[in-house]
Amino acid sequence: MAARVAQGARTVRRVSRAMLVGSRGMSVAAAAPYSFESLRATRVGDSVLHVELNRPEKRNAMNKTLWREMVECFDRVAQDSDFRVVVISGAGKMFTAGIDLMDMAGDMLQSEETDVARKAWKLRNTVLRFQESFSAIEKCPKPVIAAIHSACIGGGIDLITACDIRLCSQDAWFQVKEVDIGMAADVGTLQRLPKVIGNASLVNELVYTARKMMADEAMSCGLVSRVFQDKEALLEGAFHLASEIASKSPLAVQGSKLNMIYSRDHSVKEGLDYIATWNMSMLQTEDIVKSAQAAMEKKTPKDITYSKL
Repeated sequence: MAARVAQGARTVRRVSRAMLVGSRGMSVAAAAPYSFESLRATRVGDSVLHVELNRPEKRNAMNKTLWREMVECFDRVAQDSDFRVVVISGAGKMFTAGIDLMDMAGDMLQSEETDVARKAWKLRNTVLRFQESFSAIEKCPKPVIAAIHSACIGGGIDLITACDIRLCSQDAWFQVKEVDIGMAADVGTLQRLPKVIGNASLVNELVYTARKMMADEAMSCGLVSRVFQDKEALLEGAFHLASEIASKSPLAVQGSKLNMIYSRDHSVKEGLDYIATWNMSMLQTEDIVKSAQAAMEKKTPKDITYSKL
């Protein structure tokens, strides 16, 4: 664990000073490409979007506005060629306390319907709508990095398991909280967490007991790939990683994401057939020619100007 934290610290020290100064010195107009009530979206460097859960006074509890705006945000990012990578974090003292129960109670527990079937039908549609809030992250072709500090509870697990990469600070802890409020998690945790961790016994234990998982255990089981000393180091490390990914061919990166998600949910044979069909057109990209030429000239992908996608 200590070695991984030290490695995270070394990564932070390698962060480009130019990128950090540039991101902090941007004008307000350039730094805020989208405007939301419960999220804060800012540009970091040339091609990275930083999305913060922005209800710090409520411990970033997820209200109806946040659920709706997550879909709006990632639908826009998916179509915005200015951004190639997204970093998600939480403003304030923690990543998220999970569902805002007071705000959500009306939709989930109250209905004017008296017929059980019609009440159930509407409730199912509500759950499906909430599921889309995090499925939108997975559907977005741009890689999404979750930077988690302090608490990540309930709906927070649903959110981060829909992300491509998960990093955390040393004070982070994780909790599948739903059984403690009398329900089964229904917006992604039960479907994605087993595939993320790959340990059915551990997933069952976390889900059935609602116990806390600390950063070192999250690291050892594969929920996160790196642990950083504190929130500041975490964000700098996340931005550095995002910048590294953004320097690659967007066709290659986004094609890789879409194919890995497809292969996760299909057989090896189906996955191989899918990538063959995918690459029969994508192998004709100019990005391969540019990359090959750069390699012969002893250059790196950062020296290449790839066209926007």
